[in-house]
Amino acid sequence: MANTKSAKKAARQTVRRTATNKARRTRMRSSVRKVEEAIAAGDKEAARVALKEAEPVIARTAQKGMVPRKTASRKVSRLSKRIGAMASA
Repeated sequence: MANTKSAKKAARQTVRRTATNKARRTRMRSSVRKVEEAIAAGDKEAARVALKEAEPVIARTAQKGMVPRKTASRKVSRLSKRIGAMASA
């Protein structure tokens, strides 16, 4: 348990930040999952719409420092590449 006043405050902030970060991470993963499910179902239009909704969520998650910027960029790139490949498949 925290002993000093500043350590107690830091512990409170950590609890708040953990809850916020968990919500952000969950939101990002859910949006990516929606895109992947649409791709798996073979519905290109639904996948494109889901990616359009997921892209800003992923970018915002990276902006807030939850994932590295390049990781977010890579996720979007790979998803869009998979959607683009659906037409030729």
